[in-house]
Amino acid sequence: MHDRIRNARLGERVMSAEEAAALIQPGMTVAMSGFTGAGYPKEVPLALARRMEAAEQPFRIRVLTGASTAPELDGALAKVDGMELRLPYQSDPALRERINAGTLDYIDIHLSHVAQHTWFGFFGPVDVAVVEVVGITEDGRLIPSSSVGNNKTWLEQADKVILEVNRFQPAGMEGMHDVYYGTALPPHRRPIPLVDPEDRIGEPYLSVDPEKVIAVVETDGPDRNSPFSPPDESSKQIAGHLLEFFDHEIRRGRLTDRLLPLQSGVGNIPNAVMAALAEGGYKGLTAYTEVIQDGMLGLIKEGVLRMASATSFSLSRDGVDEFNANVDFYRERIILRTQEISNHPELIRRLGCIALNGMIEADLYGNVNSTHVAGTKVMNGIGGSGDFARNGYLSVFMSPSTAKNGNISAIVPMASHVDHTEHDTMVVITEQGLADLRGLAPKQRARTIIENCAHPDYRPMLEDYSERAQRESFGKHTPHLLGEALSWHERFVETGSMRVPDRRPAG
Repeated sequence: MHDRIRNARLGERVMSAEEAAALIQPGMTVAMSGFTGAGYPKEVPLALARRMEAAEQPFRIRVLTGASTAPELDGALAKVDGMELRLPYQSDPALRERINAGTLDYIDIHLSHVAQHTWFGFFGPVDVAVVEVVGITEDGRLIPSSSVGNNKTWLEQADKVILEVNRFQPAGMEGMHDVYYGTALPPHRRPIPLVDPEDRIGEPYLSVDPEKVIAVVETDGPDRNSPFSPPDESSKQIAGHLLEFFDHEIRRGRLTDRLLPLQSGVGNIPNAVMAALAEGGYKGLTAYTEVIQDGMLGLIKEGVLRMASATSFSLSRDGVDEFNANVDFYRERIILRTQEISNHPELIRRLGCIALNGMIEADLYGNVNSTHVAGTKVMNGIGGSGDFARNGYLSVFMSPSTAKNGNISAIVPMASHVDHTEHDTMVVITEQGLADLRGLAPKQRARTIIENCAHPDYRPMLEDYSERAQRESFGKHTPHLLGEALSWHERFVETGSMRVPDRRPAG
C-alpha cells in the first residue's frame, strides 16, 4: 500500500493494528475520527477492544469523536465495557444500552461546540488521536477520508497520533476537502471569509506534526453502509407539505425558486424531501449541511443541487458504489469541511440556511424533543440540529404524528425533554399537515399545532387538555396543568401507550 504512504519518514512507522492499539493506555482520552458512520478508524478500535477483553485487569478509556461511528468502534468498545466517557453523538445500539443503563457517561452537546471546547481545555488533555486518512503525501500532509469532522482539532491537540491509511477510500477524493486553519481563540478571533456555500477558504489537506505520529496502520475496508428503506407514505406526505410551504413562500416573495442553502438531517424523511425537490422541478439549489446521503447524490447528478457543502458522507452501499464510480464528477460539486465550519452558527446565519430536522416529539407551544424517549432514555443525540435551528433562516422539525403502532403521539401537552425551545421552532410538520408558528403567541401556536399536526386519535385529548389548561392554569400566557402535563409519558411508561384506556382501539 505504499502508493498511499508517500512520505518515507511516516512509512517507517507502519505497524499492525494490534501493535498500535498497545500504545493506548488505560484511562487515556482518545479522540477518534468518524462522523455518521464515515471516515472512522476500522482496525485499531477492534484491536483495542480485543486487548481490553483479554486483559487481566479491566480498563476503560474516554472517547471523543466527530459524531456517530460504527460497530467496529462504538459497538466493539461498548460490548467490552471499554469506555468510561463518550461524546458528542452516537447511534450504536450497544453503546446506547450502556448509556441508558447508567454504566457509561455520555455528554450530548452541539456539534459546533466540540472543537472549541477541546481547544478551551474543557475536556482535559487529549492523549492520543486515531484518525483515518486516504493517504499521506510526499511532504507529510494527510488526504482526508470520507468525513472530516473534528480531525483538524484532534491532530493539533493530541499528544500522540495514530493514522489509519485506508485503501478502500478512493484516491480520487484528493482535492475534495477544504480544511480551514484560520480559527483562533477569543479574544483574537477574526471573521471567517466564507460568504457562499461554494467558497473554498482553506486547504485540501490535513496537517500533522510528524514527531507526534507514533503509528501508521494500513487498512482496506468500507465505511458502515446503512441501508435506506424507500420513503414510506407518511414520509412522502411530510415532504409534500414542505414543498407546498416552499411554493407558498416563493409566491409571497420570501424565497426564490433557488430557495436558500439546505441543511438536512439523516433518515427516511430527509430522503423523501430530496426526492420531492427533484419531482418539484427545482434546479440549481445548494446545500450547506453536515452530511451527504444518497438522496443528495441523486440531486447533484440531476442538477437539482449544483453543489453541496458538508463535513461527511452517510451513504448506503449503493450510494458508495455510485460515488466511487463517479468520484471525479462529485469532487467538483461536493466540499467536505471541518465540522467547526460546517456547523458554525455565524456562517449558518450569514448564509440563511433552511434547517430540516427530525424530532421525537413537539409540545403544544413548539418546544421540541429530538433526543429522549419519555425524557429519560437517550436515543442518539442533538447532533447539529441545534446549530442550524437556532441560526437558520427557517427551522423546520418533521416527524410522523404517531409511533409504536399509534401508542405514542409526537404531539404532546409538554415535551418530556427540550433540545430546541419554542423560540427556535418555526415550522412543525407531520403527515397530518404543517403548522407555521412564525409570528404566533403561545395559545395561537397550540391551536395551530393541534389542528394541523396532531393525529386524529389524539387530537380530542390535546384539545381537552388545552381548553382546561386555559381555564385552570396558574398562568394564562403559556397555560399548563402542572400535575397533568407529563401524564401522557407516565401512562406510556406504565402501560405502553399514551392513549387513555377508553380510547384504545378494540383488539
